[in-house]
Amino acid sequence: MDQQDEIEGLAILIRDLRKHKKVTLADLAQKIGRSVGFLSQVERGLSRPTVADLTAIGEALQTPTTYFYSVSMPRELPWVTRPGERRTLYYGGGITDVLVSPSMSSGFSMLESQLDPGATSGERPVDDSDEQGGFVLEGELTIWLEGNEEPVTLRANDSFQLPARCRFRYANLADAPARVLWVFT
Repeated sequence: MDQQDEIEGLAILIRDLRKHKKVTLADLAQKIGRSVGFLSQVERGLSRPTVADLTAIGEALQTPTTYFYSVSMPRELPWVTRPGERRTLYYGGGITDVLVSPSMSSGFSMLESQLDPGATSGERPVDDSDEQGGFVLEGELTIWLEGNEEPVTLRANDSFQLPARCRFRYANLADAPARVLWVFT
């Protein structure tokens, strides 16, 4: 699948899930604090949600964010994933997430995030019901935890672990790309 196919696939997943849950565009927009126009563009594949937006959409529709990675890709072995077999999400804000886990039905899932210079998870904090952690593979990742005064900048080989329902934002403030391996429960 190319990038546009992935974007359109995400748009369809969001729209179909919303309709299946019998939630109107207006109700969903109100729940996540975004405009109906923005959500309409997302559902038509014209705009990309940020990480915070997609997390909020999942929470509002009572669905884990990992649902949006659920399009099955053909795999040689059920417990192994190779680069051509992985689902990719292209977010607004310069972040691309690649599901590297072979299964999302286990106790944890792994994502590789690629952050362009200046990439951000969004203006609003991510509020995920999953515990999560990460390992910075290359570049820098700056994290703002709600309730902490100062952001923390992590560099290659640094790691972090955040409890469930921890509200945070993150960005790559450096001039070079960053890669982070995330683990979610």
